[in-house]
Amino acid sequence: MAKQKIVLAYSGGLDTSIILKWLKETYDAEIIAFTADIGQKEELDGLEEKALNTGASKVYIDDLREEFARDFIYPMFQAGALYEGQYLLGTSIARPLIAKRMVEIARAEGATAIAHGATGKGNDQIRFELTAAALTPEIEVIAPWRLEQFREQFPGRAEMIAYAEKHGIPVTASAAKPYSMDRNLLHISYESGVLEDPWFDASAPENKDMYLLSVDPEDAPDQAEYVELEFEQGNCVAVNGERMIPLQVMEKLNELGGKHGIGRVDMVENRFVGMKSRGVYETPGGAILFSAHRKMESLTMDREVMHLRDSFISRYSSLVYNGFWFAPERLALQALVSESQKNVSGTVRLKLYKGNVIAAGVKSPVSLYNPHIATMEADPTQAYNQGDATGFIRLNALRLRVASGVEQNAAK
Repeated sequence: MAKQKIVLAYSGGLDTSIILKWLKETYDAEIIAFTADIGQKEELDGLEEKALNTGASKVYIDDLREEFARDFIYPMFQAGALYEGQYLLGTSIARPLIAKRMVEIARAEGATAIAHGATGKGNDQIRFELTAAALTPEIEVIAPWRLEQFREQFPGRAEMIAYAEKHGIPVTASAAKPYSMDRNLLHISYESGVLEDPWFDASAPENKDMYLLSVDPEDAPDQAEYVELEFEQGNCVAVNGERMIPLQVMEKLNELGGKHGIGRVDMVENRFVGMKSRGVYETPGGAILFSAHRKMESLTMDREVMHLRDSFISRYSSLVYNGFWFAPERLALQALVSESQKNVSGTVRLKLYKGNVIAAGVKSPVSLYNPHIATMEADPTQAYNQGDATGFIRLNALRLRVASGVEQNAAK
């Protein structure tokens, strides 16, 4: 009888290395390790060999960077998504792509289950499993950290390190790891360890070495740098006059943003499972793109369309954060977003300086801004009669005057 096949989301870190071996022993299964290349760079070095040596029967390392930029990052930025006013959702938006590819591999390999190393306290478990439910509802999901048997065997990192040493699994972790991190094309996140204390100053000089994508704003160049982003229907298609695919845009903006210390966020956020957590994020290219896109919209998007789309930003951001990327309500909102972006085309000029993204000009062939109408001087177009504002104000003030009269009479 053929062994059960399990597709494991594999990073090569301590947790997933232990889980790979544990799954193989516990389920007497064939483990197919899958790693999504979504911009981790050197973290991918030697992963295939390590996975095979740890016990995987097959390893997939798929380059999903362009799909990530084109089909996940860009649509999310069109929606203006910003979770709790600060977080550009770098980890959140990557999980549905990883899970989507996992279930595709599971179908191709005849696997009956997928597995992940997300803990039972975090958001990632939900993101992986909601995606699987939406795309392949019949597949089993194994989450070792939610299994009492696994937690009893590995109550702490010391036990995991000992298990790795026993089975000849090379790990670089120590029992006193200061924080954990997750990297992709859009950002790096840092959490846990020393960062669990919200009074801990992650921006202090002695903590500079933690950051990998950006220089400290205080150490950024003293000379500002200008950058121009060209948009077509809400998507950035060129940087400084050079046409680029979405992946190239993100790589270029990461380089520029990192050089000038842009995109650092330190926040306490609300997890979907109910607890608060502290995260530190570097999103250099994303911060530039987010700012530029918003400025492009200010010139080209109809007021009521903008306000309608903006009214959904919190809802849309929560859907992404909570793992509902493939849910019908997110797809419905995305259709509205796509419609709103039809005229978001033109060029934005920004000035990058010591952690700041500063507006330096915007233009568009479909601009809704008319300087002849907006001018404080005489309007040569006669499109706006200032006298009309008298009736406009009187009508809008009617309900206020009525309410005020009622309150005054009640007070007598």
